[in-house]
Amino acid sequence: MNGPTKTQLWSGRVMSALVVLFFLFDGVTKLLRLPPVMEATTRLGYSESSVVVIGVIALVCTVLYAIPATAALGAVLLTGFLGGALATNLRVGSPILSHTLFPVYVGVLLWAGLLLRRPRLRVVIPGGVAERT
Repeated sequence: MNGPTKTQLWSGRVMSALVVLFFLFDGVTKLLRLPPVMEATTRLGYSESSVVVIGVIALVCTVLYAIPATAALGAVLLTGFLGGALATNLRVGSPILSHTLFPVYVGVLLWAGLLLRRPRLRVVIPGGVAERT
């Protein structure tokens, strides 16, 4: 399998950058314990003491995703993080399209960005194009 085209590479970089910026913002606002973030997180059923821990986890996973050598590991970890966000929103009865499925939208962007940058990873996606031998 050949490397990405220039368009694929830059599209993937832009998508990945959006994901990284989103998670950096999310993690930093949790570390800073901003009042709106504290209110929103506790409204979802989490204790105030867990907000910083959630922020640290988000930032660590984001850094792993941002580093090319560990991007796939970061993508897997962020996917788990997003699964927890989806489950939380489902549990509290958040609106489906705007809140509950938002982690799915971010996850699609996350993986699309990575797969555009690293086409060799497409072999792990069911139905993906495998390298012919």
